[in-house]
Amino acid sequence: MIILGIDPAIRTTGYGVVEFGDSSRFRVIDCGVIANRPGLPHTECLRRLAGGIRELTAAFQPDAASIEEPFVGRNAGTAIILGMARGAILAVLAEREIPVYAYSPRRAKKAAVGSGSASKEQVALMMAAELQIEPEQIPLDSTDALALALCHGQLAINPALAELLTKPL
Repeated sequence: MIILGIDPAIRTTGYGVVEFGDSSRFRVIDCGVIANRPGLPHTECLRRLAGGIRELTAAFQPDAASIEEPFVGRNAGTAIILGMARGAILAVLAEREIPVYAYSPRRAKKAAVGSGSASKEQVALMMAAELQIEPEQIPLDSTDALALALCHGQLAINPALAELLTKPL
């Protein structure tokens, strides 16, 4: 089973592609960011973001996607922009008929590291240990996406945990 984890943002969307076998063993296939430079109009950022998700889904053919649950902070404008980015991503995944599951950052980090309050650096350290690479080789913006993919994969491959799966969006 291949899971595409996505941490949406208008400027730097993190992604992680994780393959799960029959057991809880997994391997990270790819991780990185879809970056938009500051100053680009939001419409161009959304077009590029959708294009990046299309490329990832074509390249890796994920069985499911895991995305961060939306949160509403104090700044309504930021929440609206994040919602636009999420919408662009969800539209592409819907076009490709890829089921999407949402998890809170806290739940994803707990699945990946054992602590819901883990930092991006701690998630990178854990992933680096699993992959036997240097933590600096993992873009920090992709760490939450990897944690999201791990969270969903651990639940999806274990029949005993199926009841903990969220409903697809």
